[in-house]
Amino acid sequence: MPQLNRKAVRRKVHRRIRKKVSGTAECPRLAVHFSNQHVYAQLIDDDAGNTVASASTQDKGLGKKGSSAATATAVGEMIAKRAKDAKVEQVVFDRGGFLFHGKVKALADAARDGGLQF
Repeated sequence: MPQLNRKAVRRKVHRRIRKKVSGTAECPRLAVHFSNQHVYAQLIDDDAGNTVASASTQDKGLGKKGSSAATATAVGEMIAKRAKDAKVEQVVFDRGGFLFHGKVKALADAARDGGLQF
């Protein structure tokens, strides 16, 4: 049996999560992704196939760079603000195969503090 690297294992876990988690127009999916350099968050309506709102460390208004818990908190606050602008209050959280710990938890807590319910 071949060895799986961490990225392949994460993708496998993410596929398993996506079987159960789906977003709608009323309750979009809050999908998070972390690369080595950036943090990304999107609100996705899976029924229509649209992105309702997004935020990342590449946005000009953020001012923070890197992929850390501090930047994840800033992205969580920004996605919560953009969700309110799009009149979204309830979301379903998609951790993207990452463990709910550290950066993922920081982003989720910041989004909850910003007014999102999940």
